[in-house]
Amino acid sequence: MRFRHHVFICGNVRAPDDPKGCCGQAGLDLQKAMKAEVARRGLRKIVRANASGCLDACATGPTVVVYPEGVWYRGVKVEDVPEIVESHLVNGVPVERLRHREIEEPPPPKPV
Repeated sequence: MRFRHHVFICGNVRAPDDPKGCCGQAGLDLQKAMKAEVARRGLRKIVRANASGCLDACATGPTVVVYPEGVWYRGVKVEDVPEIVESHLVNGVPVERLRHREIEEPPPPKPV
């Protein structure tokens, strides 16, 4: 595997009046902060932080997903980035207060 962690940060932009909401500039600011923190910590060879298109979770605020674990974070702010990097990416412990469990654990499929 090329990277230990691949971090996707929603950078999708919708019209301001879209009922789904939008991560937009907040997502782009998060991506810059994540890339800077990863570089500052010397993790660029094992962590990749990318802006993504829509992650279909805009209503819950800026969204970040970390693979290979499939951990989703919602309502993430720039000031949360150092905690995510330290706790999750360095120590392997997801930041529980930011987790988006509804996406991580979808309901089981309905029987046919």
